[in-house]
Amino acid sequence: MPPFFRHPSSLDHDTGPGHPERADRIRALEAELEPRNWLGWEPREAPRASEEQLLRVHPPDYVALVAEMSSRSAAFDADTPTSTGSYEAALRAAGGACALVEALAGGGERTGFSALRPPGHHAEHARAMGFCLFATVAVAARHALDSLGAERIFVLDWDVHHGNGTNAIFHGAREVLFCSIHQYPFWPGTGPLDDVGEGDAEGYSLNLPVPGGSGDEVFHSLVEHVCAPIVRSYRPDLILISAGYDAHRDDPLGGLDVTTAGYGELAGRVRALGEELGAPAGAVLEGGYDLQALATSVAATMEALAGAPAPAPQEPALHPLAERARGVLGRYWDL
Repeated sequence: MPPFFRHPSSLDHDTGPGHPERADRIRALEAELEPRNWLGWEPREAPRASEEQLLRVHPPDYVALVAEMSSRSAAFDADTPTSTGSYEAALRAAGGACALVEALAGGGERTGFSALRPPGHHAEHARAMGFCLFATVAVAARHALDSLGAERIFVLDWDVHHGNGTNAIFHGAREVLFCSIHQYPFWPGTGPLDDVGEGDAEGYSLNLPVPGGSGDEVFHSLVEHVCAPIVRSYRPDLILISAGYDAHRDDPLGGLDVTTAGYGELAGRVRALGEELGAPAGAVLEGGYDLQALATSVAATMEALAGAPAPAPQEPALHPLAERARGVLGRYWDL
């Protein structure tokens, strides 16, 4: 059974009244899954991330600062508060992502999901921001590379916001191919199409900005006509999804138009690509603030990742945004 990592500490990260990134997010998605027998997945307790795992991405003084701020229920900024339960929750969120890659890279699983909070893709090397404390996907990717024998990892971030933290952490690293599809211009203001990485890793950051109102058609075209051919050339050992659901048409924070079924199809395309390349694919929860949209979209993602029977998706038309991205990234890849 595919593993589904969770932990009650996710409920103890208290962001205060009115904050969109709240414990009810976990309650809502688990209320969707538990009566459905977790869709046949195996709930597993997320471990704490070890100091060694965290320090591969974050400096020691920053890890200590997260602990100290949490002990005082202090806020890093207006968007990123903490409470006395936040440090433990963040340790488990990063640890769940690491346990996910262990199951995928060394445990024989073909897919999995780590559904904890706080999210992580905005956290930078030594900076908390955007609801995020530790860079969970980056920590997990580095763990897979340094301890589990992975050599190349593809990260697809489909959150409405640019995954600036993951992008920055691997900006000069060829061992991670990072792709972010995000609304632009929009917070945090990073991730233009011409941000392609640096040094020897130029061309290994795939930033695919889309305007407000973009929906399934655009996302599917970008994955099929831009990401997929590059990933086939890159041949990753492992695929990780920064699975944010605030690009959903019902989300109160975003301005995009992705549907629940659209997320399922995106996940199905990722799974099919992973099967073609022999790379397992797992997802780590990021944003998503409409509770119903979040819950049903997580379920749709899990069903698709597990290979639930569904009509074969038709190849999407080449959208003008995908054509433009191919023009830029074709300098680095055979498109």
